[in-house]
Amino acid sequence: MKIQQQICYLTYQSFPAETANSLQTISNIKYLVKNGVDVELIFPLRENSSNASVKKIKEHYSIKEDFHVTGIKHFLPFGRILIFESFFFHISHFLWSYFVVTFKIKKTDERQFITRSDWILYFLARKGYKVLFECHQTSKIRTFVINKSKNFQNVKFIFLNEHLQNYYNMTGNNAQVLHNGVDTEMFNTSISKLENKREGLIFVGNLRRFNESRGIDFIIDAFKASKFLQGHKLSIIGGPDEEAQKLRVKIRELKLQENITVSGRLKRSEIGEVYANSNIGILVNSSSNQHSYRYTSPLKYFEYLYMGLKVIGVDFPSHRALPRSNEINFFQENDISSFETAVKQALEKNQPVDLNKEDFSLNTRAKKIIGLLN
Repeated sequence: MKIQQQICYLTYQSFPAETANSLQTISNIKYLVKNGVDVELIFPLRENSSNASVKKIKEHYSIKEDFHVTGIKHFLPFGRILIFESFFFHISHFLWSYFVVTFKIKKTDERQFITRSDWILYFLARKGYKVLFECHQTSKIRTFVINKSKNFQNVKFIFLNEHLQNYYNMTGNNAQVLHNGVDTEMFNTSISKLENKREGLIFVGNLRRFNESRGIDFIIDAFKASKFLQGHKLSIIGGPDEEAQKLRVKIRELKLQENITVSGRLKRSEIGEVYANSNIGILVNSSSNQHSYRYTSPLKYFEYLYMGLKVIGVDFPSHRALPRSNEINFFQENDISSFETAVKQALEKNQPVDLNKEDFSLNTRAKKIIGLLN
């Protein structure tokens, strides 16, 4: 394939890792490469598990596409000192970003840069490099950096949903809303095995977010309280493993083993098999976190749609902002009766016939990123 352009994905993330953020970055790189982009990933070796071997990274994320990887040493406190982690993260992030942009990136480098890291954006923007910033949530530092950078002609922005774009008041040609997308190759085999008779509910995702509950306990409690829900099966897929084990203990104590299974983390291809036999996908989170409440664009939602599931979701602004949100059956947070009603409504619905699954693919997302950079 002819190389269209060169992109450097410069980030303060660590690889390989089990986080959704790292998976999103690698998945974006995969489809940029598929669309003819020559990509280099540069990141800090800040964890014991950090590894700059492209072979190891490709194995971990189950991808085949070739790209360049550069790991840069990280002689800084974050990842080494386990106290005051938030403080040391910000200090280390600032210093590492300044060092890499100042001393590791050539002044003549004309590649496009993509980053999700605030201080990398800041230093790249000030030095005149062409940079695309992916904004997935708000913070005081991010607000400061974006306000200092948004008027630079060499900077463009992707926002995960419209609430984020409105928060930063970015309406020009240098900003665009791009929701998450599906790695369709992970699910094509599963689609060919779709069964005519589907049943059961499914939740996929991390069982905790930002060290807080995601509302999974509420779903289990709803099954305990509702005879109607006990007539159905629920599959919970996600980690960390210790959280999955806690849920298994709770399920045994409530004697719901016949209704609810907790699988822990599965490979993406294995998740596809569970999707193929499920009927309803669940979006649930806690309103105590502003990112979950207003700014997220959950990957699992697009996987649910791609795999032909009906969707029920807690009624948050972030979920209302999703594409085709008018087809989600919403329920009120921590309201068992409302949750039961949403399940009943979803069961009575037919799947929409006008759904273009390619609209939700990472391949389409990659094409839009390339279009924004050109």
